[in-house]
Amino acid sequence: MMELAAAFLQAGVTLGLAGLFFFLFRRYRKPYFGWFALAWLLYLLRLGAIISFLLSQNWIWLYWHQVVTGWTALALLWAALVFSQQLAWRPRYLWLVLFPPLWSYVAIYRMDNFLLAAAPAVVFLSGATIWTGWAFLRHHQRVRSVAALALAVALFLWGLHHFDYPFLRARGAWNPWGYYLDLMFVLAMGAGILLLVLEDLQRGLEALSNLSGQLQRGGREGEIVHPLLEATLTLSGVRGSAMFTVATQRVTDGAGACAGWAGDPPSGTAHDAIRRALASGEPELAHRANGDADYAYVAALPVLRGEEVTGALLIVGDARDPFAALDSRFLVALGQQVGAALENADLDRRLAARTSDLERLAARMTHQHEDQRRRLSRELHDETAQVFAAVKLELGLVREGATADLVPRLDRALHLIDAGIRSIRNVTNDLRPSLLDELGLVPALRALVRDLDGRSDLAIGFDAPAALPPLSSEAELAIFRALQEALANVIRHAGASRVDARLGVREDCVELEVTDDGAGLPVGARLEQFEREGHMGLAGMRERIVGMGGTVAVGTAPTGGVRLVARVPAVRPVKEGRR
Repeated sequence: MMELAAAFLQAGVTLGLAGLFFFLFRRYRKPYFGWFALAWLLYLLRLGAIISFLLSQNWIWLYWHQVVTGWTALALLWAALVFSQQLAWRPRYLWLVLFPPLWSYVAIYRMDNFLLAAAPAVVFLSGATIWTGWAFLRHHQRVRSVAALALAVALFLWGLHHFDYPFLRARGAWNPWGYYLDLMFVLAMGAGILLLVLEDLQRGLEALSNLSGQLQRGGREGEIVHPLLEATLTLSGVRGSAMFTVATQRVTDGAGACAGWAGDPPSGTAHDAIRRALASGEPELAHRANGDADYAYVAALPVLRGEEVTGALLIVGDARDPFAALDSRFLVALGQQVGAALENADLDRRLAARTSDLERLAARMTHQHEDQRRRLSRELHDETAQVFAAVKLELGLVREGATADLVPRLDRALHLIDAGIRSIRNVTNDLRPSLLDELGLVPALRALVRDLDGRSDLAIGFDAPAALPPLSSEAELAIFRALQEALANVIRHAGASRVDARLGVREDCVELEVTDDGAGLPVGARLEQFEREGHMGLAGMRERIVGMGGTVAVGTAPTGGVRLVARVPAVRPVKEGRR
């Protein structure tokens, strides 16, 4: 009765393990979960057979007990090999499956010597159990799994424990303690496998987190793909990774053992894995084929852009699929994230190219605009102003010989001509500041401030360093126009009593800061809003400065008015010896 009670207790625990692994198989659809569930179901049938033999003393139940015991050991061995190595079935393995029923028939019905009959079965059972432990030990050596090491130790001890069967348990000794010891090994196996699965899940999720972190950084396609491939090399047992694209039908980049794949079409095992992944849209695994390199598997993770599979992330290794314990939905989501990152990188590349084209166009238009202003300034100065000067000279000669009643009218005409000449000079100076070409940036800015200070009631302060880093002629003109437009806006719109301009140097840039004490900006206003409202001077300032790599910012000044900051890059000096 004690032996039956121990057997029923062991059967209850085994049934729970079988149900648990069947649930895991239904949840994750991984083959080794199904094999573990089948192994524990066979172990349950083994217990049912020995219970039936104890109750009926019918030798047929002892026969099936011996057969199912061997099959249980083989099922556990196969589940371990599928888990650790994704081993594929071979027809020659059928001989191992046939050994338990064939030898059990010979041992029970054809042999009288108990030790000779039991020894081969015990050696087979112990060998299969120790082999299972060896599979987990190999897995531990590859991926440094503590759970796999604990399983290996438990299975080695269980395999040694089988050798006491002919001497103790089969002769009625050590009952029911042998059942309790088997129960401890069963519980150790179940707990070890669950810990191994949890460990696998944790590693897989950490891998996904690392890969997702690489994708979140963004950047160009090359700045995304190669760090992503490098990140996969941190996974346990992974020896290489590569990116395959459908558009080129080639591997575009590789890392680790796959570094030499770049530029070549995939072949062998990699080709099989990619073909299946592209067809199914699901992660696929292909095992090493004859003639392939010395890796155990190729995992192909489809890369999706929307609903379309545009490539595959390839991972090769010598242990096992590093994502084996993860739900396929996680992997599909990762593939979609990779595809989205690559799509964003492509959009960024096209946007950068478009922006570069627009910046070149804006720079060319600004250059043409300045050329036109320079030409108009020259024509007004050299032609129109000279005509006015000649007219003034002629009128002066006429005035000398004119009658007294005409002199006042000629003086008024000469005064109007002087006003016209001043107006032309102002226009030519606005079109193209001659002082900028003749004296340089800082003197030209000081002259601009003095001129506006004399023509308005606004108090204007200006501060500049004694020396500035070298600037291109376009940058000097951009700063001059920025100060000109900023002061004009303050005079026209700010209602300020004072404005201060400061020229300085910051981080290889020349910075112009203009602040006033006027009414300030409307709440939430931005530079782009003023440009849309028709402030073309601000729009031209921004286009001119941004086109040469600078920045323009408008905000609230400490005095409550408007603060405008414009930065343009300085010309980097050419290092000696470089061309």
